[in-house]
Amino acid sequence: MLARELRCPTNSEKAMRYKCSAKEEAQMSPDALNSGRKFSVAPMMDWTDRHCRYLHRQLTQCALLFTEMVTAPAIIHGDRERLLGFDQIEHPVAVQLGGSDPAELAEATRICDDWGYDEINLNVGCPSDRVKSGRFGACLMAEPALVADLVRAMKQATEKPVTVKCRIGIDDQDSERDFNVFADAMVEAGADALYVHARKAWLQGLSPKENRDIPPLDYPRVYRLAGRMKPYPVYINGGIANLDEALAHLRHVDGVMLGRAAYHDPRLLADVDARIFGQPARAFALAELARSMAAYAEKHLAQGGRLNHITRHMLGLGNGLPGARRFRQILSVDAVRDGAGPEIIDNAFAALDTAALAVA
Repeated sequence: MLARELRCPTNSEKAMRYKCSAKEEAQMSPDALNSGRKFSVAPMMDWTDRHCRYLHRQLTQCALLFTEMVTAPAIIHGDRERLLGFDQIEHPVAVQLGGSDPAELAEATRICDDWGYDEINLNVGCPSDRVKSGRFGACLMAEPALVADLVRAMKQATEKPVTVKCRIGIDDQDSERDFNVFADAMVEAGADALYVHARKAWLQGLSPKENRDIPPLDYPRVYRLAGRMKPYPVYINGGIANLDEALAHLRHVDGVMLGRAAYHDPRLLADVDARIFGQPARAFALAELARSMAAYAEKHLAQGGRLNHITRHMLGLGNGLPGARRFRQILSVDAVRDGAGPEIIDNAFAALDTAALAVA
């Protein structure tokens, strides 16, 4: 629970953004991007789309945001506006790519560079059947030489940072020896950083959902890697539930990445800039967040979108507050009705008793 009322920055305050969020029109400065990696929101399929990222940027100006994973062939042959379009307010923002063909990944990297992403990330951690059948994701951890070739191809296609997100191993691999081999290959290939989900991926016998919880977390394994590789940047992911835990991890690694916790309880992001990045604490009100998201929804609707494209990402904002059930009902039921407009967002926030936020 936040110990203060939350209030979004006004337009004039947004014009005087924190130094960690100051950006050029098309991208962040390298220093700002490196700073942003201290806390990032994980790429999550079907969740971290452009509307989710817009919401998260209202809550934290400093954190690095990620797209969903997008496959290289989809980017080359598909609807790029739908797959890659984003609002400039989202910076710093990284795009995550999936693939196993060096030429395709190089071409996709060039395209993402042209679209203005701040970082290009290669997915070597997703355990889903769809990913495995396409020979990308976590199964590639068995082929460190191939992944190194992919990284080299991507590096040759851009001057932006190219990073890798992986697991600590797959199936019966020795998590210490084999992961050291993999990590060393990434460094040699020129990868700018590693994001490590501190679980193995079991590609035989576990579903993608089970792979998120059943393989045991091994944070010390990631700590040892980070210590061995210093000053090379290593960021940790997996099972981190709150900012207290994030701060504890930061004693051992360069940055933390939160996934489901940040998505299901987005209000925790409102404390990230102060607690993680050391920025001055700022007031922030849900009423102003409602106005900001309603204005964003109005623009999306004018472009032919639907309200629930946005409101589905907002359900967790009411967690722990009186009126949360009604809040979720309005955003999930009323928002899908024909003709639903931005007033639905106003109605939902009006159902919350925000006075509870003032409780210390």
